[in-house]
Amino acid sequence: MRTARIERNTAETKILVEVNLDGNGTYDVSTGIGFLDHMVEQFSRHSLIDVTMKIDGDLHVDQHHTTEDSALALGQAVSRAIGDKAGIGRYGQAFSPMDETLARVALDISGRPYCVFKAGFSQEKLGGWDTELIQHWFESIAQTAGITLHIELLYGSNNHHICEAIYKGFARAMRSAVELDARKGGAIPSTKGQLGG
Repeated sequence: MRTARIERNTAETKILVEVNLDGNGTYDVSTGIGFLDHMVEQFSRHSLIDVTMKIDGDLHVDQHHTTEDSALALGQAVSRAIGDKAGIGRYGQAFSPMDETLARVALDISGRPYCVFKAGFSQEKLGGWDTELIQHWFESIAQTAGITLHIELLYGSNNHHICEAIYKGFARAMRSAVELDARKGGAIPSTKGQLGG
C-alpha cells in the first residue's frame, strides 16, 4: 500500500499527518480550526485518500502557521506515498458544482510546483477561518506535493459553497491523478523517464 507518515515539529506547530493513497476516504482530522477540519475531511472523502491529521498550533497568534503547515505536511505525505510516480495517472481535472457555484480544478503531479488560484471571497471569515488563507493553503500543498495546480471559480456567490466546491474539485482531481493505471505497466508517465526535473 502507498502510505506515508509525516511528523513535523517546530516552535509554531506540532503536526502528525498520515495518508493512504489506496484508501476509501477515511479521515481523522483535528487542526484546531473547525472549517479547515471540514475542508480536509472533504478532501479525504472525495479523493478516497485516507487522512489522519493532528495539529497543535500557535492559534493564540493567528491561524496562518496552522493553515500553512497543515498543507505543507499533507503535501509532503502525498509526495512520499507516491514515490517515483510510476504508474500513476499523473493528471486530474474536475468540475465541481455546489448549488449556485461551479469551480474547475486541473492538476498535474509534475514535480514542478505551481499554483494559479482564480477565486475570491466576499467575506473575511468562514466559520472563524480567515478566507485569505485558503489560497495560501493550495499554494503550500502544491509546493510540497510537487503539483502544477490550476483552480478557477467559474461562478458562485455563497462563500461556503465556493470554498467547498474548490476543495471537492481538488479532491476529485487528485483521485484521478494518484490512481494507478494498469495500462501504464508501472512506467513513469513522462517521455523523459522521470518527473520533476
